[in-house]
Amino acid sequence: MSELTFTNETDASRYTLHDGGDLVSVLDYRDDGKSVALTRAYTIPSFRGHGYAAVVVDRAVAALEEAGDRTVVPVCWYVADWFEAHPDRAGILQPRR
Repeated sequence: MSELTFTNETDASRYTLHDGGDLVSVLDYRDDGKSVALTRAYTIPSFRGHGYAAVVVDRAVAALEEAGDRTVVPVCWYVADWFEAHPDRAGILQPRR
């Protein structure tokens, strides 16, 4: 990993992670103004196995925690697994009904 750049592409409803000039991972979402459903974590196949998906999820959750005005719905299985591995970050999850 060289220099990782994280961005929120609101027009495309996705968070992106670049390593140098290469797009390496994407996290798609749906934002309804109260919650953000994290719907799909995807790493470009040639970049898999380097932990990029975990980084993009971590940075997205950190950005949402910092904003403090949304809860998270982990629709994607990877995101749900990430929260299971990081129970200290579960405070942002939308309560189950």
